[in-house]
Amino acid sequence: KFIFVTLFLSLFGLFCNAQQKFNELINLQRYEKTNAELPLPVKGENRVVFIGNSITQGWVSKRPDFFTSNNYVGRGIGGQTSPQLLSRFRQDVINLKPTAVVINIGTNDIAENTGAYDPDFTLGNIMSMAELAKANGIKVILSSVLPVGEYPWRKDIKDVPDKIAALNAGIRAYAKKNKFAYIDYYAVMHDENRALISSYGSDGVHPVEEGYAVMEKVAKAVINKVIK
Repeated sequence: KFIFVTLFLSLFGLFCNAQQKFNELINLQRYEKTNAELPLPVKGENRVVFIGNSITQGWVSKRPDFFTSNNYVGRGIGGQTSPQLLSRFRQDVINLKPTAVVINIGTNDIAENTGAYDPDFTLGNIMSMAELAKANGIKVILSSVLPVGEYPWRKDIKDVPDKIAALNAGIRAYAKKNKFAYIDYYAVMHDENRALISSYGSDGVHPVEEGYAVMEKVAKAVINKVIK
């Protein structure tokens, strides 16, 4: 009996620890203070939230004027995957009352940052975020995963360009079916090998300023049509 109780308590402790680690991975604290300090938009104000991973986070830090001058709000967290974005979508998007949201996620799912890659699960999470936004009166703008030849931190993952192409096709088809806007970063960022154009990135995954400048042109053109 003592052994059973001890085993139960040990397993319960592991379960609680796993829950705590998942909560930490969501990282709700990252923008908690900033969100609280951000005033709600006034009537006629077209706020746009960009939610994503390190690509979105790096965009804000490298090209801050693009965000401040256009009333764009960046809510990217490095390393995150689609279930993490979905878990913080209410806090970091819905509660900010934007006119529109730009959702960019999926590359870290393929890189298996938080578990084995399941394309249906990833696309399903993107669909859930889009549906949450629509249900709350927020215009949905989906976007393609950027091109990657291989992940520097996960070189063991094979067929990365194929996986990205397939996920992008799924996102685009879903956007078309539901009449959501779609930003195709991939089309203007890939080289002949379906990898990121070398001058646009620092490590084959993350854009540098030149890459972000290209992304800004295609993003702003789509956003302007959505919020006009």
